[in-house]
Amino acid sequence: MDTEVYKIDQISVFIENKKGRFFSVTKVLKEAGVNIRAMSLADTVDFGILRFIVDKPKVAYDALMDKDFIARKNSVLAIAVDDECGGLSNLLGIITKEDLNVEYMYTFINALEKKAVMLFRFEDIDVAIEKLLSSDVELLNRDYIKNV
Repeated sequence: MDTEVYKIDQISVFIENKKGRFFSVTKVLKEAGVNIRAMSLADTVDFGILRFIVDKPKVAYDALMDKDFIARKNSVLAIAVDDECGGLSNLLGIITKEDLNVEYMYTFINALEKKAVMLFRFEDIDVAIEKLLSSDVELLNRDYIKNV
């Protein structure tokens, strides 16, 4: 099985914690015709890290770099969880049992399918794919994320 299909491209942008910087990132993406699918913003006093999943990751990355943003690409896993009480806890139980280290995560809801989509950055994504597939966890592929 091709495990690469499960690696979802994520863009991270480092932005100063100043008025208008978040807007400037979204404006670049809008002008490039990029649609944001999921997003997380974490901040400190001086800067923030904006992480997002988009429909056209290469276009997004290139557009941000052309405008001198500090950006990088990496991979996350998208995991479907039933949108019900205990869904996340059950998934985290499997992740704990499989001894996988989660660096961070964020989520979005696919209301049409009654699923939460959890986006995970694991310490070792290849090991995580192998262990989660063998645990019958529903990993989502790039096409699913692109078409949500």
